[in-house]
Amino acid sequence: MKNFELFRPSVATAFVLAVTLAMSSGCNKHVDNTLRFTDAINTYYAAHPVCLWQSSMKLPAQADTKDTSKTAGFDALVDQGLLARTTAEKKVMIVASKQVTNYDLSDKGRAAWVADVDQPGSGNFCYGHRKVSSIDSATPASGERGATTQVSYHYTIADAAAWATAEETQNAFPQIRQNISGPQTGTATLIETNEGWKMAQPGPPAPATAPAGQ
Repeated sequence: MKNFELFRPSVATAFVLAVTLAMSSGCNKHVDNTLRFTDAINTYYAAHPVCLWQSSMKLPAQADTKDTSKTAGFDALVDQGLLARTTAEKKVMIVASKQVTNYDLSDKGRAAWVADVDQPGSGNFCYGHRKVSSIDSATPASGERGATTQVSYHYTIADAAAWATAEETQNAFPQIRQNISGPQTGTATLIETNEGWKMAQPGPPAPATAPAGQ
């Protein structure tokens, strides 16, 4: 009888522990994935840099020398050694012509140029990568594994290229100044896979600077 009585509290204790563990497991659905979200977003943008133009630019390009709205951006890139500039006369009628400016990649520009494999002769100048500075919120679509999670975050542009930080470049392309001036906000749709959290869909991009010469 004494042995039985000694055994009963042990059973009761085990039951309480089991219930406690079950409750703890149930309350642990909201795991802090901040570091995992950060890594997923940074990994995505390591392969998707921030670039100068919203869409690929075709070079060489030509612009009316008097049209500063089209030459200003190109001239800023000439000042940074990325483009080479030449002038020429272009016939507009049989007896008339106008002066135009031709822009093409310099040797330095070729090293910085990111070619568009889908559009031969086109490409972009990219100047940095998003780097998450904080995860502000995360809203899962459901508690099921494989469901997407909407994430809002702040980021900075890491390792901005020297030409992008130049005053002349930022005057011609104000969006660059805004992007690298301080933390910006972003959104992303993430999904948990067998290999960890991955970017399912980036949020809408910020308004981009209009391509110079267009």
